[in-house]
Amino acid sequence: MLKQHIKTVAVIGGGLIGASWAALFARAGGYIVRAWDPSEAARESFADRADKAAKQLVQLGYDAAGGVTVVASLADAVSGADWIQENAPESVELKNKLYREIEAAAPQDAVIASSTSSLMWSDLAGGLVHAERFILAHPFNPPHLMPLVELYGQDDGVLDRAENFYRGLDRETVRLKREVAGHLANRLASALWREAVSLVEEGVADVADIDRALVNGPGLRWSIVGAHMAYHLGGGAGGIEHYLQHLGPSQERRWKTLGNPRLTPDLCAKIVDGIADEAAGRSISELEQERDAKLMAALQLRSRK
Repeated sequence: MLKQHIKTVAVIGGGLIGASWAALFARAGGYIVRAWDPSEAARESFADRADKAAKQLVQLGYDAAGGVTVVASLADAVSGADWIQENAPESVELKNKLYREIEAAAPQDAVIASSTSSLMWSDLAGGLVHAERFILAHPFNPPHLMPLVELYGQDDGVLDRAENFYRGLDRETVRLKREVAGHLANRLASALWREAVSLVEEGVADVADIDRALVNGPGLRWSIVGAHMAYHLGGGAGGIEHYLQHLGPSQERRWKTLGNPRLTPDLCAKIVDGIADEAAGRSISELEQERDAKLMAALQLRSRK
């Protein structure tokens, strides 16, 4: 029987995702968070990175009295934990090794949730003694600002708990009916970026103009309504049925012209040069700050009644 009340959360993996999760768990959920990473450097910088994310959450109105502690071992992190959020690199072998160590030290009734962006539940759960308590819980980066959490598992009760847990952090959960590589959002993002790369390869437009077209066109609309709903509204009074009947063929014609580029050295160089032009000298840190500020403004706008 899995615990119904969560007080302590273990964060395994102290990179960008782990630090962001830790801040969210502490500030939005008020949980006691114990974080661990095998890298000493990652452990030493973790508190500062989590604190940076926590300050952004405070600006958004989250100020629960949780706390984050960095511990020296994986066993210290998961011992007594009610929820375990794993954020290790995308390697089945590495994650399976971690799960063996987690199961040896964690309570049997703790949920183990993986932030994997592309790996399959069936590949990761095989070595677990209690696979029923293992789920995929993939966030969008950075998790403390991006509301999406994609869920997949094979125990409905555990998935129900997961939905309650993440929704309690003001996250938007979606539940996959079957597993698929890349889940939902990354597959959608990959499909769009494939065409964006193809447009660069074909010389249709520069990198910056392609990004500008997305941000100020469909990207803005998609941030309010999804792709299906956007086309429903595009069908006018007749909605999606009218759209499919009258404009569906035009969609099929466009689909047939979509590209399937190969990331050759020449194409990669074009993308790298295009990003350099678009960044206009701004560092990764500066670009992240601009992104986060705009995300926070968008979240604050969406929260208005």
